[in-house]
Amino acid sequence: MPADLAVVAAAGPLAARLARPPAAGIALHWLGQAGFVLRSARRTVVIDPYLSDSLAEKYRGSARPHIRMMPPPVDIAGLGAVDLVLSTHQHTDHMDPGTLRPLAARHPDLRFVVPRAARAEAMTRTGTLEDRLVLLDAGETAEPVAGVRITAARAAHEALERDADGCHRFLGYLIEMEGVRVFHSGDTVPFEGQAEEVRALAPDIALLPVNGRSAGLLAAGVPGNLTLAESVALGAAAGVPAVVAHHYGLFDFNTADPADIDALAATAGPLRLLRARTDRDLVLTARP
Repeated sequence: MPADLAVVAAAGPLAARLARPPAAGIALHWLGQAGFVLRSARRTVVIDPYLSDSLAEKYRGSARPHIRMMPPPVDIAGLGAVDLVLSTHQHTDHMDPGTLRPLAARHPDLRFVVPRAARAEAMTRTGTLEDRLVLLDAGETAEPVAGVRITAARAAHEALERDADGCHRFLGYLIEMEGVRVFHSGDTVPFEGQAEEVRALAPDIALLPVNGRSAGLLAAGVPGNLTLAESVALGAAAGVPAVVAHHYGLFDFNTADPADIDALAATAGPLRLLRARTDRDLVLTARP
């Protein structure tokens, strides 16, 4: 049975909201791009946080300088206690050394769930040893901390790619906490069998990118994602009750129009489409 979903207007800055754990279920907060915080009364899980200007520093003076369209909604200290960080792949807006290294230093017991194919890069970007990494490949499940179960799924950031050992370079994750099941697809385009795989995970909600893709961006080394229409179609085909549209509003050369998301949300049919926003939170509670 799907979890109950409530949309809650933001009461104060994100740091203040993170200091108030939900009484039941989990609260879902957007960090911008593909980043989210999942928080229960017992655990805080962070997915793909990009809270620095690493990419602006890397691409300063280039044709695409990666200047932020929105500031980070919270800083490292404002995240509070963090139990687990998930990175879906090693692109910097998903595995950011400017965010992960300070988090690792601030929380000595913090563990990082990463694709097995990104093991070496994850150690470099977190500044930690392998014993703090939880290495997963598609189809594998782990419970890195009590009360949080993670299942990895395939993702295709333009294509399904494997490393020399056959491990998938791009992953999505199903996160199970407090009886609620949240699916984060990672960066992905449609691929054969995708809807069936997501349906088998039976998520209560899916966090899906909507910035799309183009031949021009791919030629410039910028791989793409699902379009808004494709994200809605995937959610519907997989039988997901609600989809949160994200991966927009950070870089002006690779975004989606919020007005388009809101317009489609008004006509999405039985699927509930929500636009990720920093001025509101989602609260999901398992039904008895």
